[in-house]
Amino acid sequence: MKLLPNHRAHDAQHLIQRWRVLAREAECRVKVLCVADELPVITVESTAAHEGVPAVYLSAGVHGDEPGAAWGLLTWAEKHVHDLKRGSFLIAPCLNPVGLTLNTRADHRGIDINRRFHDAEDLICGPWQRWITGRAMRFGLCLHEDYDGQGIYLYELNHARQTAGHGIIERCSRVIAPDPRKNIDGQRAKSGVIRRRTLPTHLPGMPEAIELHLRGCPLTLTFETPSEFDLDTRVRAQVAFLEAATAFLKES
Repeated sequence: MKLLPNHRAHDAQHLIQRWRVLAREAECRVKVLCVADELPVITVESTAAHEGVPAVYLSAGVHGDEPGAAWGLLTWAEKHVHDLKRGSFLIAPCLNPVGLTLNTRADHRGIDINRRFHDAEDLICGPWQRWITGRAMRFGLCLHEDYDGQGIYLYELNHARQTAGHGIIERCSRVIAPDPRKNIDGQRAKSGVIRRRTLPTHLPGMPEAIELHLRGCPLTLTFETPSEFDLDTRVRAQVAFLEAATAFLKES
C-alpha cells in the first residue's frame, strides 16, 4: 500500500473505519473499549480468540506520533485476512486515536499511556485490563517507532532461555537494517535486539509489554522502526516484522 505523498497517516477516523471493514471481512468482533474525546478506542478479536484458543496479541498506536506502527499493523492485517479468519488474534489497532490525530506521543489528557497499563482506573488502560484479563496468549507483539532510531530494533521479554529476537530481526532486515548501536535507551543491544533478563524498576509506570508479561504472556516483543525514515519504508518494515515474527514463532 503506497502511503506517500497523499497519505492519511494521522487520520484516526479513517484508520478505525478501515479496521471495521476489515473485521467484517475477516469475521472478527469489534469492541469499543472506551471513547476518548469523541474517538473510539477499539479492539478486534478473531472468532478463535473469542472461543478461548490461546491468542497472538498485536497492538499499535499507543503513541500518536508513531503512525508507521499503526498503519503497518493495518497493512499487515489487510494482507492476511485469511490468517485472521483461521487463527486466534487479539488486536488493539490504535490505543491512542486522539494522539494519532494530534501527532503527539501523549493522549488527549497529555498522558503517556505507555506508563499507565498497570492502572485499573485509567480511562483507556482500565478497560484494556478488563478486556485482556484471563486471556490465554501465545505471544504479544507491540509496535512502536523511535525518533532516535538508526535502524529497526526490538525489546524482548521471554520466559524461555533461548532468545527469539535475533532470528526475527534477521528475517525482516532487508527493508531497514538493524540499529547498529550497542546501547539503546540505556539498554545493552546486540544487532538490534535488547533482551531484558529482569524487568526495569526505574520507570514511573507500567508499559504495555511488561504488563502483558506479568499477566502471563510468555513472550512479548516491542518492535521499533526509526521514525525519521520515510513513512512507506517504515510501514513496510512493520509488515515485514509481523510476518517474520508470526512465521518464526509458529515454527519454534
